[in-house]
Amino acid sequence: MPSFTASDGTELAYHLDGEGEPLLCLPGGPMRASAYLGDLGGLARRRRLIRLDLRGTGDSGVPEDPATYRCDRQVADVEALRVHLGLERVDLLAHSAAGDLALLYTARYPRRVRSLALITARARALGVDFTVEHRLEAAALRKGEPWFEAALGAYERTWAGTASDADYDTAAPFFYGRWDEAARAHAAADAEQSNEEAASLYASSGAFTPDATRTALAALAGWEGRALLLAGEVDSGPLPRVAADIAGLFPAARMTVQPGTGHFPWIDDPDFFSDAVEGFLAEEPAGRG
Repeated sequence: MPSFTASDGTELAYHLDGEGEPLLCLPGGPMRASAYLGDLGGLARRRRLIRLDLRGTGDSGVPEDPATYRCDRQVADVEALRVHLGLERVDLLAHSAAGDLALLYTARYPRRVRSLALITARARALGVDFTVEHRLEAAALRKGEPWFEAALGAYERTWAGTASDADYDTAAPFFYGRWDEAARAHAAADAEQSNEEAASLYASSGAFTPDATRTALAALAGWEGRALLLAGEVDSGPLPRVAADIAGLFPAARMTVQPGTGHFPWIDDPDFFSDAVEGFLAEEPAGRG
């Protein structure tokens, strides 16, 4: 298993899959082992995926100081991986809670980012959060599903902070565009792949300074990189219109809504997802080509 040493001495692992230009992939959860990303809907057929196991997850080591689970403290881990790989600039893909990590990395190291693909991503680093009202708005789109009535109460308790372990399982269909065998298998692996202690510290006090991060992104008017915001049509985090708001905080960004998909769009429609992401990555920056 390839690995490298973080600045605090923690040994961090990463996984390689596929051939082609490298794509550095940051997993969400928060703090879920990168195995859940799989081959990103076949994207590994076109790109060499480099999936980082964040500290304390998957095959990576547990840090001596739990405070280093905080999102902003992990920016240094991403930079250490870039240096270890010998890449001058990276194409960076981040899913869900890793959106915050990727935004902080881009704000701190903009000249190291060639492209940024934010997949159903959070943006608390920019002061954008997803409300309970957002969650219920998306849930209402699923009223015709056979599991809806049984799952709705559990879903509401999830965002009220009163959910049991059983509720999380019952609410799982809301996170997928289709509650089929592939979705069930993917959801079933969540608990064993996640570090709950690390997750509770990921967005802890001090992790985000939205005004400073917004200012840093606004200063990227001459940035040579590019950004993609991909949202699932029936996802609640973010709703497509909220993802569009996040895109608007970049000097220039592409917004894509993947039809009929939830929070894990590569599970719901692998071909659309891999085509959309690879199409974005393959484009030449404006003024080049």
